[in-house]
Amino acid sequence: MATLDVTVMGAGIFGLSTAYACARRGARVRVIDPNGIGAGSSGGIVGALAPHTPENWNDKKEFQFQSLLMAQGFWDGVDALSGLSSGYGRLGRLQSIADERALELGKARITGATDLWRGHATWQVIEANADWAPKSPTGLLIHDTLSARLHPKQACISLAAALRAMGVEIVIGQGVQEGLVLWATGVAGLEALSQGRPRVAGNGVKGQAILLRYEAGEVPQLYADALHIIPHQDGTVAIGSTSERDYTSGTDTDAQLDEIHQRALTICPQLTGAPVIARWAGVRPRARSRAPMLGAWPDRSGQFIANGGFKIGFGMAPKVAEVMADLMLDNRDQIPDGFRVEASL
Repeated sequence: MATLDVTVMGAGIFGLSTAYACARRGARVRVIDPNGIGAGSSGGIVGALAPHTPENWNDKKEFQFQSLLMAQGFWDGVDALSGLSSGYGRLGRLQSIADERALELGKARITGATDLWRGHATWQVIEANADWAPKSPTGLLIHDTLSARLHPKQACISLAAALRAMGVEIVIGQGVQEGLVLWATGVAGLEALSQGRPRVAGNGVKGQAILLRYEAGEVPQLYADALHIIPHQDGTVAIGSTSERDYTSGTDTDAQLDEIHQRALTICPQLTGAPVIARWAGVRPRARSRAPMLGAWPDRSGQFIANGGFKIGFGMAPKVAEVMADLMLDNRDQIPDGFRVEASL
């Protein structure tokens, strides 16, 4: 007779958050990862929890919207249990407006945010007159109050500590699987799911990011020239990231990161002279559908998948954890069609 209800394979954000949701419902849970907490792409440094644009609404955008609204309570609960900090803060985002076309779109989305975000957050066009703001050719910015930030690696460490405080066993190395099994194993999981199938379920996309020592304070994250600039709670600023489909090493940084650093200094000259304290590279799991891949593993009874977080895994995690716990523990399926495992097979 199994002594566990759920075994979670993978201690990245989807695995840890689903283990947390299951344990909160009274399930007996074990987490197994051969490499450690946040050892893959979840152990990064950027942590931009940014919404989709408030237009052309669909199930994916609604799911993410709900998850972003859940994030404050989720991370407050995790950090209270762990006694650590995930670095979460819903401080909004400032985006540069490059030209008249971008300004027209930005203004059009004000109404969309009013209708679709239902009073929970705002989207505004404002003048770029603050000390902390990206350079903007038009002198105008988009300011949304739904975006948030956290420190990915610290968030995973806080989640792991919260799980241990709840009596969840975390095995680093090889462990025994019992009960229902959730595979939240990132790129390796996509490769395993693709075996013997006519199409690959997804692929890894490398990202590189850089961390500076700079005390920006409690200010919004910045977005311009396809770069995220994230002021963290601990007096650092993260800048990222690249999206590389072709790469030789998934963990080595190179000249592309130097170029990102220089672009960031152009966007935000305040960072000039801030010392570099870390360079990071990792491979993020991207499902073929480009949405998270959630649900039962086809043809494997009692086994499930939570994968494909790619760039939005941390923003999606609170809601992903909820729907996976619903499915595994209560056989209640609330997964959007576009997120189903079959959508990427």
